[in-house]
Amino acid sequence: MNMYLNYAKEHWTMPGENPPVGLVLCAGKGAGEAHYALNGLPNTIMASEYKVQLPDEKLLADELIRSQIALTAQQVESTE
Repeated sequence: MNMYLNYAKEHWTMPGENPPVGLVLCAGKGAGEAHYALNGLPNTIMASEYKVQLPDEKLLADELIRSQIALTAQQVESTE
């Protein structure tokens, strides 16, 4: 994850954008796994437990459309 976040920050982040954030979804977490997987990384890593509940399908579809419109607008601005 750290490698992908660093690549995205260097190659995909536009000026003025916040650095990318990565989410790792797991069925469970243990102290040992977290210690060895995250120890020594230069980026801040936070772990939490979430209940599994998907948003409404229409809400997801609307958000995808809104994101697509925003990305298209960014691409148009960058080519001008």
